[in-house]
Amino acid sequence: MSESTTATGEPARTVSGAEILLQNVTKRYPGQDKPAVDGLTMQIPAGQVVMLVGPSGCGKTTTLKMINRLIEPTEGSIVLGGDDVTRMNGDKLRRRMGYVIQAGGLFPHQTVAANIAVVPKMLGWDKARIAARVDELLELVSLDPEVYRDRYPKELSGGQQQRVGVARALAADPPVLLMDEPFGAVDPITRQRLQDELINIQAEVQKTIVCVTHDFDEAVKLGDWIAIFTEGAHLVQYDTPERILAEPANAFVENFIGSGAGLKQLTLTRVADVPLAEAEQARPGEHADAVLERMEASGRHHVVVLDDRGRPRQWLSRKQVRRAGTLTGELDPQLPVVSSRSTLNDALDTMLVSSAGAALVTGRRDAFVGVIDVDSVMEAIAAARASTRSGDYTAPVGTNTGVLPAADGHGGAHAVTAGDPS
Repeated sequence: MSESTTATGEPARTVSGAEILLQNVTKRYPGQDKPAVDGLTMQIPAGQVVMLVGPSGCGKTTTLKMINRLIEPTEGSIVLGGDDVTRMNGDKLRRRMGYVIQAGGLFPHQTVAANIAVVPKMLGWDKARIAARVDELLELVSLDPEVYRDRYPKELSGGQQQRVGVARALAADPPVLLMDEPFGAVDPITRQRLQDELINIQAEVQKTIVCVTHDFDEAVKLGDWIAIFTEGAHLVQYDTPERILAEPANAFVENFIGSGAGLKQLTLTRVADVPLAEAEQARPGEHADAVLERMEASGRHHVVVLDDRGRPRQWLSRKQVRRAGTLTGELDPQLPVVSSRSTLNDALDTMLVSSAGAALVTGRRDAFVGVIDVDSVMEAIAAARASTRSGDYTAPVGTNTGVLPAADGHGGAHAVTAGDPS
């Protein structure tokens, strides 16, 4: 594992994903005049997140399912890490790819541990190795193994089921994770938390993730690259979220983005990019007098109570500390918490409902790292407007048969198919 660090000061992770290349892939269904996917060539970089978006029926889910051959392509080839998957045994191929659908797709008659262990058992792992992997993955998706490993899906919330679904998809450490509307069946608050969790997980595992979504805001938040399709999986634009928002390829993309493109820019900056404030800290079992004395000395009006793993449990005002007498480790369900990889848009949403007008920020494994407030966010927005975010980079190849990507001044590729308004 690399000893370098990221911009956030966290250890850099070795990419464990594999490149995927779709070459002139076409899918025709009997009785239909037009192909569902029409001569698609698309490079999906190793260790990055590619979001497939577009209107219903445009072929994005068909494209996703052809990668693991749940749907067989009519023509073309799909190459995974140098291997043509169309020549592999389908069952063996799918064991090399994680697959996540709405509501997790868990087996209701099996425990959480048994659900996660499905593919490792097929691969012949021994019991000790499977048990260790189950616990490791439950920790990764922020579910306590002691609490959740023996529960059944019906005993879990929708968000918890989805976390287990992600854990199951990662069980055999596949290089590729395919996700089909993974967060579409949960409420908005849970959806935000699951998105943040996926960002945190990806920072650790660095898989190649291909995700279908109807939600363009979700695509901007999660994606390193966004592929916008029209009917027949024709690529209209395949580029970074920043470039798509700043320079939509044509009127179709502008309409798909919708109004409020300026506000969507808030999803391009992460909490980790903003300077964080420190907070007074305390531990469960401490007496109020000692905590209040520290708060008076530091001039801070709130204290964050952390458990033995450094995770925030409560955020108390001086008045609440006095009432408490002795601090407890009970989790406040209304605790205003965002991940360091949450967007500024998410942070603002959280701060608006916080009595402190700020939010607690957590990093790896939900450990507390600091506090973000509205002033910090506004300063970050002003700085982002003043800076040039485009830069030079090379976008992945994306086109349809007979149409070459048009190179631009930054190395990005706008793939515009015949007949698209440009």
